[in-house]
Amino acid sequence: MGLLAFGINHKSASVDLRGQIAFAPEIVVSSLQNARSELDVQEIALLSTCNRTEVYIQGDVSDGQLLDWLATTKNVELNQLQERYYCHRGDQAISHMMRVASGLDSLVLGEPQIFGQIKSAYAVGREAGTVATFLNQAFQQAFSAAKRVRSETAIGKNPVSVAYASVSLAAQIFTNLSDAHALLIGAGETIDLVAKHLKERNIGHMTVANRTLSRAQQLGEDYSADVILLSDIHDFLPKADIIISSTASQLPILGKGAVESALKKRKHKPMFLVDIAVPRDIEPEVEELSDVYLYTVDDLEEVVQDNIRARSSAADMAQNIIDEEVESWSRQNRALAVVDTIRAFRSSVETIRDDEVEKALGSLKRGQDSVQVITTLARNLTNKLLHKPTKRLKQAGEEGREDAIHTTNELFDLTKKKH
Repeated sequence: MGLLAFGINHKSASVDLRGQIAFAPEIVVSSLQNARSELDVQEIALLSTCNRTEVYIQGDVSDGQLLDWLATTKNVELNQLQERYYCHRGDQAISHMMRVASGLDSLVLGEPQIFGQIKSAYAVGREAGTVATFLNQAFQQAFSAAKRVRSETAIGKNPVSVAYASVSLAAQIFTNLSDAHALLIGAGETIDLVAKHLKERNIGHMTVANRTLSRAQQLGEDYSADVILLSDIHDFLPKADIIISSTASQLPILGKGAVESALKKRKHKPMFLVDIAVPRDIEPEVEELSDVYLYTVDDLEEVVQDNIRARSSAADMAQNIIDEEVESWSRQNRALAVVDTIRAFRSSVETIRDDEVEKALGSLKRGQDSVQVITTLARNLTNKLLHKPTKRLKQAGEEGREDAIHTTNELFDLTKKKH
């Protein structure tokens, strides 16, 4: 009764289907408890993100049962899932968990957020009471692999987002970012990442401009930035050394005239502009101005691709680490698998021993000679302990099963004596 990993992800299913089967955080505990009962499994954990929904299970359950459960639970047609799911078992399942935890199975190779998400899935499973000894060991092995990948490879040392690429280019143009003032236009996820990377690079000052202040104010609090309305941006432009824009506007926000006017007020001190938006936030004609460095998403592609290549190289090393960790997991499970056999073997031997000792003590009480009693005890123990193994070995010899004979020699450290 081993490990199983079942689900869909960004490689196997569309974003619409992933959205349909995602589990909201507030229903995960009840969903786990229901799934354990409905699937009749010992342990189960659930990982649900924008890019994947997966369950990790200890128990005997078929692909069909899992598909029926997911289709029923999320009210989707079974045929929508049949061509989109994957199911890994045993060593392949633990390898998959390790790859997920390490970011090797992510949309962005090596991204670190998934490690926190899988740790949260483990914690929620513990809270729900559906993760116990077996899955605990599996998760700990996956965490160990992910930490080794992070510490022993460069998988996470070359960020591959356009946000990071933007800040990297800014750092090349402004040798000391602590003297620079950055204007961030927009307040979405990309600008959030830009602000994070700028903060890490010790940017001198940041200002966030947005159509509404509420979201911008949250970024302002998170990254110690000032906040202005988008309508005030033209008055602010002369102060900005770095401008990075990412909005959902269908029309340009910055035109050539506004930037040209700002340059005059700056006495032609250089300005660095990055337009991450699609469609563009900054008019292409701005690039015609002197003392302006304007980059678009396409220009950032080279930086991103360089880092992707670096991560791909690190991924090969990471896979070697995961292979080692899978072998460690397998050894532990093989050792655990024999525990019941060892326990049964010891119990059988101890029963024979106790019976013979009881007989010997009875003989001593009846006054029989102690030497005779001990001799009989030893002979009876030997005969009874060897009876079944001897019978099985003879049968193995008759059937030509050399493996059983070799195993016996190995188990009892026997050597053939030459006569």
